[in-house]
Amino acid sequence: MFLPLLRRRAVPLLRAAHAFHRAGVLPPNTYVLDLDAVERNAAAVTAEAQRLGLTPFAMTKQIGRNPDASRAIAAGGISHAVGVDLECAVAAAAGGLGIGHLGHLVQIPRHSADDAAALEPSFWTVFSEAKAREAAAAAERAGRVQDLLIRVAAPGDRFYRGHEGGIAPEDVAALADLVDGLPGARFAGVTSFPATLFDPGSGTARSTPNLGTLTRVKRALLAAGRTDVELNAPGTTSVSVLQTLAEAGATQVEPGHGLTGTTPLHAVQDLVEDPAIVYLSEVSHTWDGDAYVFGGGLYVDPVLGDVPTRALVLGDDVDVADAAELDVEMPAPSAIDYYAVVPGAAGRARPGDTVLFGFRPQVFVTRALTAGIRGLSTGRPELAGIWAADGSAPLTVTAALGTGRPS
Repeated sequence: MFLPLLRRRAVPLLRAAHAFHRAGVLPPNTYVLDLDAVERNAAAVTAEAQRLGLTPFAMTKQIGRNPDASRAIAAGGISHAVGVDLECAVAAAAGGLGIGHLGHLVQIPRHSADDAAALEPSFWTVFSEAKAREAAAAAERAGRVQDLLIRVAAPGDRFYRGHEGGIAPEDVAALADLVDGLPGARFAGVTSFPATLFDPGSGTARSTPNLGTLTRVKRALLAAGRTDVELNAPGTTSVSVLQTLAEAGATQVEPGHGLTGTTPLHAVQDLVEDPAIVYLSEVSHTWDGDAYVFGGGLYVDPVLGDVPTRALVLGDDVDVADAAELDVEMPAPSAIDYYAVVPGAAGRARPGDTVLFGFRPQVFVTRALTAGIRGLSTGRPELAGIWAADGSAPLTVTAALGTGRPS
């Protein structure tokens, strides 16, 4: 879905991925990141957020918590990350970002609360009184006072199945008072997800009922005498939606796919953010007229629905500007993605050929690698490093045998 966009706006990234693979520098099953573009995108979000009085926290799960990308994000002005779960927060901290927010979407397990508190998050979301007490107790043991956000859920709000949970709007004030009475905790504000969603019918991003709920709850809290109520409003975040979020009372936003130009809106409109990620693979073999392509990272975020996937298949002598986009048969969601299939491509694809995809990833749920390239904006591409999907350094075979080192 993003391949045409990459071919229009990110040709240097495609060419670098192709060249590094042909040279044996990058292996298949690698998401390749343009670090210069990530930094520019972070700077664009930062500038608009500052203009509107918003605080941005970077979501890095989609890009495999790549530490080189974290450094590019920080260079663009976003100093703190949101951890979708505790492991994500730990990886973001290891990559050099402060922890701006954790506990949302995934609550902190009971016996991990001390680990979460040790990260000194700016904000910690709780779905219940029980989780508020756990967070407060952990913060007190760590010798600090933790700002807590309350997750709000009202009838009519929209949640992905399995994401449900939170406090009814009419109960927020009482829980906020209770939080303020807990040693180690302070009520800081409210949150929900998603606050913004892509509307395929109109091709635009629209506010959800959740955002309206948050606005009403914040107004009620302010009217009751509270001050400085934070409103955290994640979902489909890019420069294009920040004005709407600010007008709704948001104070915190959480760009993720906006940092790589892969929100659904980027698939249908040219926005400020540049496309900054491509999936690199390789033809493994041909059989019965079809070409088989290595997988491992072929999870396509289904937010745009059932859209066709295409790829470029490139040998040594084909440029990305000239290659045809070929239809790809992706593995079923219930299958292990050992391979994708390029139907009828056996005559034009050879084992070892480079394959480039452009789709919306969620690298952290895959077994893919990530690799950042810096210098594309100056025409001097340089590989920054190769990392596993959890942000750690993968081992080479020789390293695993004790005769090498992590690559």
